[in-house]
Amino acid sequence: MHIFASIRNALAPVHRAGWPFVAGFFVVSVVLGFLWQPLFWIGFILTLWCAYFFRDPQRVTPLAEHLVMSPADGRVSLVGHVLPPRELDLGDEPMLRISIFMDVFSCHVNRSPVRGKISRIIYRAGQFRNAELDKASEDNERNSLVLETARGEIGVVQIAGLIARRIVCWSASGDRLEAGERFGLIRFGSRLDVYLPDGAVARVAEGQNAFAGETVIAEFGEGLVSWPARRD
Repeated sequence: MHIFASIRNALAPVHRAGWPFVAGFFVVSVVLGFLWQPLFWIGFILTLWCAYFFRDPQRVTPLAEHLVMSPADGRVSLVGHVLPPRELDLGDEPMLRISIFMDVFSCHVNRSPVRGKISRIIYRAGQFRNAELDKASEDNERNSLVLETARGEIGVVQIAGLIARRIVCWSASGDRLEAGERFGLIRFGSRLDVYLPDGAVARVAEGQNAFAGETVIAEFGEGLVSWPARRD
């Protein structure tokens, strides 16, 4: 019994938004299996992958107000100061942007990087370029949240990718989010950008893996300096 309990605890539950897709994959697998049995097993493997894609594991989030948590699972693809998208209305000065790229094997449930109130949500239609490209922040379809926090306004942008065609955000303007709280997801590969005001210092480096709600990507504080990093 201990073995089965360990296996059960190791498996992350499937988010409710993913069950229609998992069921659809399985039904198609059964239908194809009637035509040719090997097709069922191919479809069954894809069904398991779909369930894995929509997994929603529990996370332990530090609640310190000066910490900024990763909003997504994936690889840190960009860290630097850039002008925020105009629709965010965050001013005309460069802000620290940290981008997390999610591939098709990443957990795609998105979480709030900080505690705050959603002051506005802005959706913008666009293209479906590779989300790893820097131009994706300007050209791709995206959904943006602006959070009012004790440190100022923070932008969180869900960006569609080459394969991702559906951005989901179940939060609304006026909602209050805790750090690490789920607010949406993006289906099948994409990217999250976080725009941070003055006083924020990055605590991750490009190429580093991050986990939503658990990895500290930045922090606020007087006299902080960036940490060096190396690849080995």
